[in-house]
Amino acid sequence: MAPRGSSWLANEGGKHLCLLFWLSLNVWLFWKTFLLYYHGPQYYYLRQMLGLGLCISRASASVLNLNCSMVLLPMCRILLAFLRGSQKVASRKTRRLLDKSKTFHVTCGVTICVFSALHVAAHLVNVLNFSVNYTEEFLALNAANYRDEDPRKLLFTTVPALTGVLMVLVLFLMCTASTYAIRLSNYDIFWYTHNLFFVFYVLLLVHVSRGVLKYQTNLEEHPPGCFHPNTTLQEDIPVPGPFEEPFPEYAPDPFPAEPEPFVQNNFVRICTEEPKFQSHFPETWLWISGPLCLYCAERLYRYIRSYKPVTITSVISHPSNVLELRMRKENFKARPGQYIILHCPRVSALESHPFTLTMCPTDTKATFGVHLKIVGDWTERFRDLLLLHSSQDTEILPNFQQRNYPNDDWQCYKLRRLYFIWVCREIQSFRWFADLLCMLHNKLWQENRPDYINIQLYLSQTDGIQKIIGEQYQVLNSRLLIGRPRWKLLFDEIAKCNRQKTVGVFCCGPNEISKVLHKLSNSSNSYGTRFEYNKESFS
Repeated sequence: MAPRGSSWLANEGGKHLCLLFWLSLNVWLFWKTFLLYYHGPQYYYLRQMLGLGLCISRASASVLNLNCSMVLLPMCRILLAFLRGSQKVASRKTRRLLDKSKTFHVTCGVTICVFSALHVAAHLVNVLNFSVNYTEEFLALNAANYRDEDPRKLLFTTVPALTGVLMVLVLFLMCTASTYAIRLSNYDIFWYTHNLFFVFYVLLLVHVSRGVLKYQTNLEEHPPGCFHPNTTLQEDIPVPGPFEEPFPEYAPDPFPAEPEPFVQNNFVRICTEEPKFQSHFPETWLWISGPLCLYCAERLYRYIRSYKPVTITSVISHPSNVLELRMRKENFKARPGQYIILHCPRVSALESHPFTLTMCPTDTKATFGVHLKIVGDWTERFRDLLLLHSSQDTEILPNFQQRNYPNDDWQCYKLRRLYFIWVCREIQSFRWFADLLCMLHNKLWQENRPDYINIQLYLSQTDGIQKIIGEQYQVLNSRLLIGRPRWKLLFDEIAKCNRQKTVGVFCCGPNEISKVLHKLSNSSNSYGTRFEYNKESFS
């Protein structure tokens, strides 16, 4: 019997390990930056002026730099496809992690939203403190021009603040348009607003180019909190509250045993010159320039590669709003399970969608095809374009995502039995692949392998017992069941027939079914069978 939890470790162990590493990296980076600005002597005067707002704003900025650089990498599809096909990534677990790249992209996006809100809140406090704690003693350090200056003026007249406001607006549009309701109702809104990422990154680079927060450069000549004898102190000049605090314990030298007459008791050490401040060299471009250039280069490469003409050989309309599209492209090669990305300029200049190949080219036949479910505005316009214009010169530009797997990795695996379970609401939906399933069944019977494939068809919604029309579908009619599958019993039956073996579970369907199958795959059983869960991924 396999150890309890082996299925969970096989399906979730790598994902949670990567998530833990990413989370630890974010926490470490936030805490490291926070402590730097909280204890660093070069930030003493700035910290006395701004308080904790300085530490929180800089710590959140470090996390934002990390995630703004990593959020683009999961969208580099060609790079991920290359890694899948590389011999260095021969592990099935590693490839399943690569298939979850979209989930990681969403995770980084949510993190950017959360820490952007924290960053904005901290900087609002900083703007207020710049105005309230203004002092003429540190003119180079002040962002305000005078005491009690209107904070709104600082927000809309300085380059960092203005670009920050614009980035918040762009990020708000991208986040709200990324919700499931918007993507389902109008995918165009999601697509076009998501392409504002380029504007966001340009604003980000400009945002950090004008450093408002400055650090002290002459710590040896002017230790934080020391007294400069050439400075005349007037008792009638009020000192801002934050600067009345005792000076830090990290002053280099102790207070002299017998201070000079002009040295007051508040001061720790006499300095030789006034403090000098300088803006930080912007580091954000070091974080994002590499991933941004990589992503832009990939987009350009995909555009160039997709510009080869495609010939549409046939368009077949199936029941239940399904369209079958068969095409031909020069030097196009594919394997079962791969997908293409359809981009039609007449429908949308930028929008494109992935579709799993339902027909692959062979050595004798170069035609390949996909089935499209008409569920959105893009597919509706695409269908109208194809059905109204039956000419063969329609501008369809597929991008093929090469998902090559190392052949050596699969030589030790042999498929013993295939359980094909298909759930549909309408009886007509089964006719999409009815001919193919019947042909496969007859071929296996001729080869004396009738038990190689177990076909179960479930009709979830019906007013009575129905059958697939046609005598040629009699084989499928006998396998048609009414209702929904009892997944737990199915998993137990498969586990019983495959004791101490590994069973691959492949799901292509709605999230509700995927969650059930995922949960059952992770659960343990008394037969020692391990289920490896896989879900259709277009990442």
